[in-house]
Amino acid sequence: MLGGLQGTSPLDRDPPGWSILCSALQGDSAMAEKLAPSPGGGITPLQQMLASGTGAILTSLFVTPLDVVKIRLQAQRTPFSKGKCFLYCNGLMDHLYVCQNGSSCTAWYKAPGHFTGTLDAFVKITRNEGIRSLWSGLPPTLVMAVPATVIYFTTYDQLRDYLRTRVGSWNHYIPLLAGALARLGAVTVISPLELIRTKMQSRQLSYRELRVCIQSAVAQDGWLSLWRGWGPTVLRDVPFSALYWFNYELVRSWLCRQAWLDGSTFTVSFASGAISGTVAAVLTLPFDVVKTHRQIELGNSEVHPVTASRPSKPSSTWLLMQRIRAESGTRGLFAGFLPRVIKVAPACAIMISTYEFGKSFFQKLNQEQQLRGL
Repeated sequence: MLGGLQGTSPLDRDPPGWSILCSALQGDSAMAEKLAPSPGGGITPLQQMLASGTGAILTSLFVTPLDVVKIRLQAQRTPFSKGKCFLYCNGLMDHLYVCQNGSSCTAWYKAPGHFTGTLDAFVKITRNEGIRSLWSGLPPTLVMAVPATVIYFTTYDQLRDYLRTRVGSWNHYIPLLAGALARLGAVTVISPLELIRTKMQSRQLSYRELRVCIQSAVAQDGWLSLWRGWGPTVLRDVPFSALYWFNYELVRSWLCRQAWLDGSTFTVSFASGAISGTVAAVLTLPFDVVKTHRQIELGNSEVHPVTASRPSKPSSTWLLMQRIRAESGTRGLFAGFLPRVIKVAPACAIMISTYEFGKSFFQKLNQEQQLRGL
């Protein structure tokens, strides 16, 4: 009798809805495990590199025309003169261009044109100069942008899978840490190469002259001089990458749950990339403004090394942020909000959806090859 009473005690009975809540939590956990990539993703690092390289090229092909039109409109409002520095973005990286002299300044960014707006510039450039003009200046930038993207995405996948294996379960903070470390590594590898490219373009050096120039710079300022501009780039790119991957995995999991999908589709990856890219771009916008200023200063120091050596420019990122805030107010740190979002959102969406599609393709290919071998 006591046993029967104890078995039916209110203290021992489950609260109303408890079983439903447990089932829901188990369902979310099961969905997270399904969406969480398996170690290695079923593909080799070489296949990851091929998928990211393909995504990088497609992203640059889609996004570059937007920046080419923007530069042409800028050149129409304020003609580029000798020594003028401007940034060129192919959707993957920001590259510094330096206008040297009268002959070289008749290049694509100095071609005459009377544009009334962005759409008018697209139409007139295509009609008068050919559709290939929308990708002017792209090939030289891909030499560094594609390898940097390959290093970044492949390292992220490898780090994410390694951390997941060590932790033993899927943790939402793993993408944040893996994204930050992957971007830090990619920036550290590419930063000296970008500085060398800027030296070659600004001073029109041959490879032999470039070697002498680098040796003299290292002898005078040490090896760390090759990483000038590394600080502001890391300050922008590392937080951006951490926020991007953290939000991407969360948004992707949420969209898959809403659509009752066991795995991510191209559309889900595209939407997740656009949303997470927009959020990361907005939150890191002040660092992007600082990085742009420092990159322009770096270009000016290469074109005018004597005047750039004067101590009038702040050498600290923090001092530069203070100067921008003093000159333009807090709004100055958020300048270019809309253009950055318009550029970053589609670039992130195209890159990640193409990359995920490439990985899915290789996964299916590997599975078919394993089945044939059985």
